[in-house]
Amino acid sequence: MTRTIQNDFTTPALPPIVITASEAHRLSALADSSMAVFPRVAQFLARETDRARVVADDSELPDVVRMGSRVRYRDDETGDVREVVLVYPHEADIALRRISVLTPVGAALIGLSVGQTIDFQTPSHQTRAVTILAVKQQS
Repeated sequence: MTRTIQNDFTTPALPPIVITASEAHRLSALADSSMAVFPRVAQFLARETDRARVVADDSELPDVVRMGSRVRYRDDETGDVREVVLVYPHEADIALRRISVLTPVGAALIGLSVGQTIDFQTPSHQTRAVTILAVKQQS
């Protein structure tokens, strides 16, 4: 699905995303506080939190990527499948496959559901797409 903008270019439609109220608040604050240091990814994260459907903290979201979720996703360009845990920046550890929500792919993952695909821009300004294959909420 695409949407047309006034200059007749088409851009991929953004998939609907869901974020809990407390995560939306914390992620918005993180994006705001990171604008000076990481402007591109902070703006992307801010856009994602602004457009998300915000639900109550106690909502059942078994197939939605949340903070602390174990996520299996496919890089749609390479076909590589990765499994990571989405965490806040201070918890990130690439050796343990714990990726920060303040990275381009981390910001892209938040709020997506199994089967959804989203485009994001890499640090080298390439557009990549990922598809969510599985989500497991950590206890």
